[in-house]
Amino acid sequence: MSPSTLLCFVGASMALTLAPGPDNIFVTSQGIAHGRRTAIITALGMCSGVSVHTIAAALGLSALFYSSLLAFNLVKYAGAAYLLYLALQAIRNSTPLSLPPAGKQPAAALFRRGFIMNVLNPKVALFFLAFLPQFIEPGSRNATLLMLLLGGIFMLQAMIIFSLIGWFSGSIGGFIAARPAISRRFDWLTAGVFASLGVKLALAER
Repeated sequence: MSPSTLLCFVGASMALTLAPGPDNIFVTSQGIAHGRRTAIITALGMCSGVSVHTIAAALGLSALFYSSLLAFNLVKYAGAAYLLYLALQAIRNSTPLSLPPAGKQPAAALFRRGFIMNVLNPKVALFFLAFLPQFIEPGSRNATLLMLLLGGIFMLQAMIIFSLIGWFSGSIGGFIAARPAISRRFDWLTAGVFASLGVKLALAER
């Protein structure tokens, strides 16, 4: 792979990561409602899920997955159900905005939540199947290794960008929490984001 191709891939990956979308909205809402720590750890979990999709794309499993409508729907509805469950939990735990103290929510649980959200999104799997091969020369003997490398680069830059988004949105949350006059029940915002993502995923088509 030439340096120019690699540079083009990094630029395209950053543009896609920065483009407004469900992931950015989710990380931002987590930062505002629950602080920097929650947003960053959850974002790292989401980005780590990219490794699963990269391996699947490199091994050709995504192509097999795409050809099976049943497999696609099973994963899609499982992901939608999980997001709606998280929305319900957010509403049940709704309290006036008060950022939780560090350590209140286990890091492993936050990371796992983000990871599962990403892995159970079949649209992400299909995205990597379509995106990664564009930067690999046809007939390359190391196509599998190159796809794994590109997936790793994509995951790394996404971790950096989403962590920055979580950091800055957490700062906004701290600003709001310190001012009761403008404080709202931001758990409802989180629930709305979860629910909208779940419905969108349930209605998604291949």
